[in-house]
Amino acid sequence: MGNDARRPTLRDIADRVGVSEAAASFALNGKPGVSEATRQRVLQAASELNWAPHHAARALTGAGTATVGLVIARSAQDVGSELFFHRLMTGMQAVLSRRRYALLLQVVDSVDEEIDVYHMWKREHRVDGVVLVDLRRDDPRPEAVAELGLPALIAGGPDPAGVVPSVSIDDAAAMASIMRHLKETGHERIAYLSGPIALLHVHRRVESFLRASADLGIADCRSHATDFSAGAGDTATTSALLGDPRPTALIYDNEVLAVAGVGAIRRMSLRIPEDVAVVVWEDTPVCTVLQPALTALRRDAAGFGADVAERLLQVLAGEKVADFEERVPTLVPRASTVGEPPVCAD
Repeated sequence: MGNDARRPTLRDIADRVGVSEAAASFALNGKPGVSEATRQRVLQAASELNWAPHHAARALTGAGTATVGLVIARSAQDVGSELFFHRLMTGMQAVLSRRRYALLLQVVDSVDEEIDVYHMWKREHRVDGVVLVDLRRDDPRPEAVAELGLPALIAGGPDPAGVVPSVSIDDAAAMASIMRHLKETGHERIAYLSGPIALLHVHRRVESFLRASADLGIADCRSHATDFSAGAGDTATTSALLGDPRPTALIYDNEVLAVAGVGAIRRMSLRIPEDVAVVVWEDTPVCTVLQPALTALRRDAAGFGADVAERLLQVLAGEKVADFEERVPTLVPRASTVGEPPVCAD
């Protein structure tokens, strides 16, 4: 018994548009060599024919899988609770889906497990390229993916070894804007509650925090490392506020730490901002829901993700990609810092 439901082919799309199969393939895979008008006509024809790539066949023929991989070496709870990752992936997917690429996500417990995943993906032809996040100091991952021949791009670099291109944010300028704001609002004792110091971006932020304090003449500035969890945020806040002299302003690396910190501040019967000011590195809806609303750095994390995906696709197309730095995040002053600052006793 015959079957008339034939799977549409690349040839069908090319014939409908009136281009070669090679041109149709370039258009569908986001590669250079065709005009934007032709690309749109090919994509429209593919949609009308309900065409979908045969990924297994593509991988076997060396045409790729149309899939990009993202492995995050953190606890699933941390990944689920931090809005930055959701925004990053949303931005990436917005670009990838337009090019008919999928995003494959995996969460693991360690960098060693992450490297094992890359070996498996390479062996099984699961992805065309990967995005690396949370770069560590002396990180083995850039060299590992390079040795595997797995195209990659770093979100949050740059790579100190220069092995893998990156899209990064100017953390030094962002920290300087926070410190200037706190200095201008009368604060001379500031504590920074950071993430793990082993993370390269955290290490750079701590260095920027100390450099800005010296540049601005703020003598009493201390950093407290955490693991980004709510429990660590509570503990680090309590420890910082029990210091003598007590800091008059606290900077938190993310919203999870900040929410836990606000709880600890209130438990100690301290007022925000009269007794202690609060600044958050990442502006999220929770910053405006809390009372008082929290001063925060606003950055376009989804736009950051889109830039990451665009540049990884350029890498996959064989283009030379240079390191790229995003705009400096904007500090949004709110009630947690703009009230009357506490009097700093000598």
